[in-house]
Amino acid sequence: MRRHEVVIVGAGLAGQRAALAAVEAGRDVAVVTKLHPMRSHSGAAQGGINAAVGAEDSVDTHIYDTVKGSDYLGDQDAIEFFCREAGPTVVEMEHFGTIFSRADDGSLARRPFGGAGFPRTIYAADRTGLALLQALYERLGTESFTTYEEWDLLRIVVREGRVQGIVAIDRTTGALEEIAARSVVIATGPAGRVYGRTTNAHSCTGDGIAIAYRAGAELKDMEFVQFHPTALLESSILITEGARGEGGILKNAQGERFMARYAPHVLDLASRDVVSRAIITEIQEGRGFPGGYVHLELMHLGRERIESRLEEICDFSRKFAGIDPVTQPIPVMPAQHYMMGGIGTTIRGETNVRGLYAAGEAACVSIHGANRLGGNSLLETLVFGKQAGTAAAEYAARAAPPLLHESDLAPVRTRLDALSAKSQGEDPQAIRTAMQATMDGRVGIFRSFAELAKALEELRALKTRYENVRVVDTASAFNLNLTDALEVGHMLDLAEVITVGAIARTESRGAHSRTDYPKRDDAQWMRHTIASQSREGPKLSYSAVAYTRWDPKERVY
Repeated sequence: MRRHEVVIVGAGLAGQRAALAAVEAGRDVAVVTKLHPMRSHSGAAQGGINAAVGAEDSVDTHIYDTVKGSDYLGDQDAIEFFCREAGPTVVEMEHFGTIFSRADDGSLARRPFGGAGFPRTIYAADRTGLALLQALYERLGTESFTTYEEWDLLRIVVREGRVQGIVAIDRTTGALEEIAARSVVIATGPAGRVYGRTTNAHSCTGDGIAIAYRAGAELKDMEFVQFHPTALLESSILITEGARGEGGILKNAQGERFMARYAPHVLDLASRDVVSRAIITEIQEGRGFPGGYVHLELMHLGRERIESRLEEICDFSRKFAGIDPVTQPIPVMPAQHYMMGGIGTTIRGETNVRGLYAAGEAACVSIHGANRLGGNSLLETLVFGKQAGTAAAEYAARAAPPLLHESDLAPVRTRLDALSAKSQGEDPQAIRTAMQATMDGRVGIFRSFAELAKALEELRALKTRYENVRVVDTASAFNLNLTDALEVGHMLDLAEVITVGAIARTESRGAHSRTDYPKRDDAQWMRHTIASQSREGPKLSYSAVAYTRWDPKERVY
């Protein structure tokens, strides 16, 4: 058995920032990660990080834009804290070595992003997430801590009402390992792979969210799933919002700049849920291109601007679509991109389970409410990663020693043995594919009771099939068939939570758009959905939205 004071699960921006905070607080820290830290999905973020810097912008405007963007479901106390930390966080990351793009006068370059009242998105060309990840990885590397790389989290052990540690599998050997810990931070990122058409990496399977849910953690607002308006048609590779921030425009098959119909004031820079619905509406009403897509045009920006500020987009378009964006429009279609929901936390990353913390996209503070503004996610990982790491370290300093036992391995070992013992059974990949088809087809941008009820029926049938899932690979080391089977179980649990929450919420708000309930219903639904695990499935309850200064009003762009 291994022992550490603080265990961070996940090594993207949130996990690394939590680890740095806990190390700086003087704790013995371990980072458990299924990937090398530089392969974390944080590196896929392209467009930028929001911060109100400079005399022309204001923190209050950033706060209001985020509240409005959330369709008034974001907790305003958390949003105020978040936006006030933005400037110092960006400065800190620059001091860590992040090379941001610069304006002609040498100041930090900023570009417009959707839903923002001011161009406050600071960027490093179109590789902002990777630039931040590299700088933080190098900074964290100067500290002393332990890394367990290529390890999969299997269980969070809770005893006597508090976290005692985790059980994980070392992929390199196949060995089950226990790590006793006074506090655990979940920073494992999103669960986008519950959908087939997604911008998320293949590793984004919601492991930490699902395992925390099984350990008694409450999940919050899981029905709110963001679809990015512009993903490359066939591959679903993200085409950053920064492309529209630089002046890119969307056109339908009739050559119309159609966003004038949906957001006449800001056009292509409306919030993501508005633009995604607009694209789908254009396609459904017959104004899309054959095959179901629209065009994103950058050609008018000129070669120098496109290739210097959107270098990665040029590379992706040329390699994966055979399109040169300097001379040709890019075919785009919305794809699942972000989970507004996650493990419910306070501003300090605390969950309802003592000693368990969460940060990043695995968590729900809630600052994004029903819809996230572009540029706020990278900031979220750093601001709340630091908070969770600091709080976990403070808790670990006063907590009693953990009570982890050898017997805590038993239920995990029994489960793994059962997966391998069957001579016949279900293929996990077939279940995954069927789940993704259900989520794409029935729990997408537009929803209805009939489709959601059918989705729930299909998902529960898949969960029944999953009970008979079989792992055919008998290898100990790097048994990816086993990894696949475990990930499918996590995603099925979360797909069920998403769907149950979506059925219950009889309104349209932000990214949750019900065709049978097309209006926002503040009297009934100005509240957060809380999901707890039970034998019958997700048990829903609700909590109030925190207000400070802004009352809900109609959201127009």
